[in-house]
Amino acid sequence: MTATRPVPAPDFVAYPEVRRGIRALLDGRPGTHRRPVPACPEWTVTDLLGHLTAIAERVLERHGGTPPAPAAALAVPELLDRWDDVGEDLDRRLADAGGRSGEVMVMDAYTHELDLRAALGVPPPVEHVAWAPSFEVLVRGFSGSVAGRGLPPLRLRTTGGSTWTAGPGRPRASVTAPAHDLYRALAGRRSVAQLVALEWSEAPGPWLAAFSWGPFVPPARPGV
Repeated sequence: MTATRPVPAPDFVAYPEVRRGIRALLDGRPGTHRRPVPACPEWTVTDLLGHLTAIAERVLERHGGTPPAPAAALAVPELLDRWDDVGEDLDRRLADAGGRSGEVMVMDAYTHELDLRAALGVPPPVEHVAWAPSFEVLVRGFSGSVAGRGLPPLRLRTTGGSTWTAGPGRPRASVTAPAHDLYRALAGRRSVAQLVALEWSEAPGPWLAAFSWGPFVPPARPGV
């Protein structure tokens, strides 16, 4: 995988920024805890926040920390506070570990911030410090999917000019999209029809299967 791209921020910088962003979204919108999250069809806003808190606790344990005692049926305000308490401890441990050991967690959290924004009708941020490190994780996973399926290397290009090569070797084709759409495509938030509608230099058919990798599968309906 080769690239011309922004330099990713370390985890202990990107992760608290995601927490602040999600808190700002939810603090200003009381009564949304039961709202469904279309990008995660089985989840409400509360479920999404519970997932983020549980992941933080799991990573904290992996870094030698002790999460707070389990608590059942927390509401959104309590979940936000619990996530921040765990996250502040985790930020310090990630910094001590060099700032790259929590990159999958950062990607997961930032992806779900975008899910939450879509569910609440809030546009994605124009810029976000978590975008670059999260995109690196997605490109790495997608690159493995391309290589594992024996597909020709594919150049990924944002309309802003950043480029990555998924798969080993010289790219045989390219796909270009705005940064947000390309991110959502790699994170399983774009349907096959939406993937086909991106700007391809060749017929996209051979590469469409590669967008199913890890936990990600293109949705049956158009994603947001």
